[in-house]
Amino acid sequence: MSETREDTTVVIVGAGVAGLTLGTLLLRNGIDCTVLEKHPRAYVEARQRAGTIDTFGVRMFREWGLEEVLAGDAVPDSGFGFYIDGEAMPVDVDDDNDESLYCPQQVLVRNLTDVFLREGGDLRHEAADVSLENVTGERPVARYRDADGTARVIDCDFIAGCDGFHGVSRRSIPASALTEYSHVYGFNWLSVLAAVPANPSGMAIHSRGLAGLIPRGPRASRVYLQCAVDDTPEQWPDERVWSELEARFGTPVTSGEIVDRRIVPLRGVVFAPMSHGKLYLLGDAAHIVPPMSAKGIHLALHDTEVFARAVIRQVKEGDPGLLDRYSETCLPHIWNYQAFATWITDTMHNAGFSGHEGEFRKEVARAELRRQFTSDAANKLFSELTAGTN
Repeated sequence: MSETREDTTVVIVGAGVAGLTLGTLLLRNGIDCTVLEKHPRAYVEARQRAGTIDTFGVRMFREWGLEEVLAGDAVPDSGFGFYIDGEAMPVDVDDDNDESLYCPQQVLVRNLTDVFLREGGDLRHEAADVSLENVTGERPVARYRDADGTARVIDCDFIAGCDGFHGVSRRSIPASALTEYSHVYGFNWLSVLAAVPANPSGMAIHSRGLAGLIPRGPRASRVYLQCAVDDTPEQWPDERVWSELEARFGTPVTSGEIVDRRIVPLRGVVFAPMSHGKLYLLGDAAHIVPPMSAKGIHLALHDTEVFARAVIRQVKEGDPGLLDRYSETCLPHIWNYQAFATWITDTMHNAGFSGHEGEFRKEVARAELRRQFTSDAANKLFSELTAGTN
């Protein structure tokens, strides 16, 4: 079979937040790149996920002249509440230094796609059977089949793996060259997408387990219910979802059509190093944080900015120093946020359900939450959670 051969500076695998942000940063600095995405554009832009853009992310987009991508679809301000055993707790998240905002991830991806294509970016959806070769050689190679079935080959200088935890990028690195650090929590979440507004909106701690009801649009919300690790979606019919949510919040909730339900394992994972030869891992390809922390996008954008600056330095100045230090630059930052993610996940879950770590840990977690509610630190804590969770 004949194949078409091309050449670029950077091949970016994955057209999510990290891949499209990286592509735009490189493009605006005169560096050629090609973005390969296995899914159709309509699928990528409809994929419902959270979109907590914290202060770092907002300022990063502004500094690179990309503030326009933060213009999200309207989400009703229903007032974020926090409930413990059905009692509403006072939450004050005013913080003059907090510029975080909520932009649904599919909207952010759509905006990034529009900007990248408007500026002449090379974005190829429906790129099937991507394989990465010669990543430790002088010039790596990316192979794939396009939507017409044509075999294509791209020679490049660097490959950025932005294709998520299950993508091909990390699988292209020999297992012997990576160390996996992982922690599996003793509970999962049932994650439900419902075609109803979030009413009430917030998080609830209860002896039956954690619950969340978060806006995803004027007529959409995401429901979270802490569940056992061996639960299946079939064990959670509509009636059980709504009755359990109401029980944990201790107040009536608006019920309606459930569009999607799935079980989400809670885990923390870090792979090191985050590069192999000229293949670099960004975002979920390199690390996972539990959704309770609302820091997935933060870490992806941090990796992206570090890598973009490193490539720009290499291409424009011939200085490989930042690229050589990419992994050691990113990893301390990642571990700091893994520490936060572990703390908030354990605290929020242990404060309600005692069946995992017992009554002692439950009382310790509740003491910590009471301290948060009565201290200045509450502003920071709850600003992390108001738009959080994936």
